[in-house]
Amino acid sequence: MSIKATLFPIFMYAILAPLPLVSGEYYTHVLNISFYYVVMAASWNLIAGYTGQFSLAHHAFAAMGGYTSALLVIHYKIPILLGIPCGGILAGAFGYFLGTLCLRMRAIYLGLSTWAFSESFRITLSMSYKLTRGDLGLSTPRLLETAKAFPYYYIFLLLAIVCLCIMYKIVHSRIGYYMRSIRDDEEAALTMGVDTVKWKRFVFVTSSLFAGIAGAFHAHYIGLLSPVSVDFNEMAILLIMVITGGLRTFAGPIIGAISIEILSELLREYGEIRMVLFALMVIVIMRVNRDGIVGIGRTVLPRIRYSTTY
Repeated sequence: MSIKATLFPIFMYAILAPLPLVSGEYYTHVLNISFYYVVMAASWNLIAGYTGQFSLAHHAFAAMGGYTSALLVIHYKIPILLGIPCGGILAGAFGYFLGTLCLRMRAIYLGLSTWAFSESFRITLSMSYKLTRGDLGLSTPRLLETAKAFPYYYIFLLLAIVCLCIMYKIVHSRIGYYMRSIRDDEEAALTMGVDTVKWKRFVFVTSSLFAGIAGAFHAHYIGLLSPVSVDFNEMAILLIMVITGGLRTFAGPIIGAISIEILSELLREYGEIRMVLFALMVIVIMRVNRDGIVGIGRTVLPRIRYSTTY
């Protein structure tokens, strides 16, 4: 990794660290949730944006990580900091299992298979009342002794930066070239000697691992888990975030996650109408530029520079 890429996360942490001092408790909470969605959106972009595999089970892996960590802490009294990686590992293991079963499928068949898995998992959570308390919700121990958002801010900020650095390293390594070759032309990649199933499975496991860890942190911050977190609306929000920011770009999911989460809070009083507004916004953005906000920026900024120069 270059010196510039190494210094960037340090620079971002220094810029974002003072925000809770001026944002207040409510907006600090919104930023915490935004950083959670940054990890979720960026890790889903590894599958869909860089590898071209349309998975609809990403939110299920996050819930799996959260439930696994919470249940281990509650029933086996293990430390939360040990339960969180356990949740990520189990999510990664199920990612491997699902990947082995489904990653020879393509396009809509892969999407339907992963959607069926997430719905099956949601129904299982609802029915397992003795273990998960079903639709009543499972009260989870908090990572810190306080429920206030301020102390969690730096945890979520650090989580987002560390995960993004690892993803950046993957995308800009040889594995990243394999991923893009599979996305652009899987048959050609296979002909050139790329083990397409192996690397699709690797990306699926890695992405699921990130989702499981993020979901575990989120569970021990919110303090409550329910099958609602596996509802398809949660997956739809991730799709909107990534597409709005810019699918197939590294910065797109980051921009999309933060902007959509903040916008969602501002429009909270409109309830489900928010999803209609987001859908319309996605349609407009896709008509203007398929690379989302990042693509629009790449198109507009050079023109502004040209006009100011001449």
